[in-house]
Amino acid sequence: MQEDKPLDHVRNIGIIAHIDAGKTTTTERILFYTGRTYRLGNVDEGTTVTDWMEQERERGITIASAAVSCFWRDHRINIIDTPGHIDFTAEVQRSLRVLDGGVVIFDAVQGVEPQSETVWRQADRFHVPRICFINKMDRAGADFWRCIEMIRERLEAVPVAIQVPIGAESSFEGVVDLIDRVALVSRDDLGAEPQRLPVPEELAEQVEETRQVLVETIAETDDVLLAKYLDGGDLSAEELRQGLRKATLDNQLVPVLCGASLRNRGVQPVLDAIVDYLPSPLDVPPITGLYPESGEKVVRHADPDGPLAALVFKIVTDPFVGRLAYLRVYSGTLQANTSTHNSTKDRKERVTRPLQMYANRREEVDSVPAGSIAALGGLKFTFTGDTLCDRDDPVILESISFPEPVIYVAIEPNSAADEARMLQALASLTDEDPTFRVGTDENTGQTLISGMGELHLEILVDRMVREFKVQARVGRPQVAYRESITTTAVGESEFTAQRGNRTLYARVKLEVAPSGRGQGFRFVNNLMPGRLSNAMLAEIERSLNDAMAGGAIAGYPLVDVQATLLDVDYEDEQGSEGALQTAAVTAFGKATREAQPILLEPVMKIEVLAPEESTGDVIGDLSARRGEIEGMEPRTGGMHAIRGHIPLAETFGYATDLRSGTQGRGSFTMEFDYYAQVPVEVSSRILGTDY
Repeated sequence: MQEDKPLDHVRNIGIIAHIDAGKTTTTERILFYTGRTYRLGNVDEGTTVTDWMEQERERGITIASAAVSCFWRDHRINIIDTPGHIDFTAEVQRSLRVLDGGVVIFDAVQGVEPQSETVWRQADRFHVPRICFINKMDRAGADFWRCIEMIRERLEAVPVAIQVPIGAESSFEGVVDLIDRVALVSRDDLGAEPQRLPVPEELAEQVEETRQVLVETIAETDDVLLAKYLDGGDLSAEELRQGLRKATLDNQLVPVLCGASLRNRGVQPVLDAIVDYLPSPLDVPPITGLYPESGEKVVRHADPDGPLAALVFKIVTDPFVGRLAYLRVYSGTLQANTSTHNSTKDRKERVTRPLQMYANRREEVDSVPAGSIAALGGLKFTFTGDTLCDRDDPVILESISFPEPVIYVAIEPNSAADEARMLQALASLTDEDPTFRVGTDENTGQTLISGMGELHLEILVDRMVREFKVQARVGRPQVAYRESITTTAVGESEFTAQRGNRTLYARVKLEVAPSGRGQGFRFVNNLMPGRLSNAMLAEIERSLNDAMAGGAIAGYPLVDVQATLLDVDYEDEQGSEGALQTAAVTAFGKATREAQPILLEPVMKIEVLAPEESTGDVIGDLSARRGEIEGMEPRTGGMHAIRGHIPLAETFGYATDLRSGTQGRGSFTMEFDYYAQVPVEVSSRILGTDY
């Protein structure tokens, strides 16, 4: 398994797409054609390598991203197969953070779907170069050119077809490679050795026209190639590949291929495209971080001999080796049986034998050089987003931010014996999943678990039962509301307490104001310089941040508030730390209650697929659920896609209603988009007040 390659012969890529576009099936074909497996895994039969969890095999979906490695054309390809369901978006987000390139898979019938847009935007944010693979070309209604047009319009990208499909739907046989002008056709069921044939006569004209567009598009991205092209020179296949590679790495162009993974058509050209057009660790900009003490920016290059810099992007609880930390080494080399430094926590960590992961199997290695992805067991203090580095040359890499949970349920153990195991299981699952939170209801004392959706929490509860042997009762899903303020207000509070023979006294005056959507909590100090020490100011800021956990209306967390410290009075700072903090929190509570607080609810972006004859009923139902319709477009097979926004609170039970209203043909996907103010009449109903 372990075979070191020079850095320019390494590819770290992710397979990303909407749910059910064929990511896992494509990954299985890649593993088969590269010789990593000796039989074709099948999602429906539960025989895949990367979907190894019981829940994944039962449901036929990917839940946890899985890392595998393979070799193609003397290149090492490290692949992460990511989930497509929006409830597991954190898996995609943290994978994209540590990958160099991506293969985005689209369903040839559905084209660009909602989660396709989400992962595309995430890849844009991390500047990840991509290639596209239009899968399922053998399905009824498959349309390669329509998919390319959707990529151009909905994703605002510049896709370039580097292949032309031979046939479509049931007659799909293979592809024509436009750069080499050769047809690649698989005649056998396994498709292991595609035949290289002349371009079919009926496609000759289309191939030449499409190739001309490809040549012009590539030439326009490179001055040297453009000059040669305008002078009438013919660009060679090698020049076209080099030009397309450069444009892809710069995110100017996106090469598009097509195939049918389930029927073993068109997968090998994807491997060629990964090698030809996606970046090696040397092709991406060096990672930047900060010196822990000074905060100065520092650059780490992909050099195995440089100082160590590695980012932990995932924690997994393994039944055999305990906690496993997945990491990407950006600089230096991680050696077995050495010590390393967690600069985020400022703690020393002992490195035993690093593990090369192959889905849920593992192989011990002696070292992990720059540009590699591996896992470490036995780390005590390290969690997702932490940096491991040399103590003598420390650096903190940018951490990974994750969306806030939008739904929660109450959970209770069935017996006293289950309680300790449940708390241990919840702690382990929280370590693994940054979008999973555990809390306690102050009024009832119940344990509350929060996540990104009903499926997310259902899977986690299922894992508690199977992996941790915990039996528990789960309540109905509840919406994770938030609170905020709409105006500016001032609060003032005094605190006095007798401590032995001395009196503690503090008075705090502060102002609260809205900080803007998505800005979170901001603290501003308007005191005269030297009035309070930096340590005391930091303690007050921390206390106010903690106070954001309970809002002014119904105790939901406060968001997007700025607190400005206007004045303080105290007897002795050293003895009045607690008094100052208590007075500040009380003043903050008074101010937020006066600042016209409002209730906020999560609003979801939704796309409903329904038969044409049912669209009127579907739109009427969405409107009755406070949904806002933004557009509708026809899809193949007499279906229509209806896009819009809907409050999460109105979606519980929607799947059943949609199925019954469309004779079982309707389906929908949704994802969290933003928090919005709850209408007054709905807010009154939630809070049990008159309006």
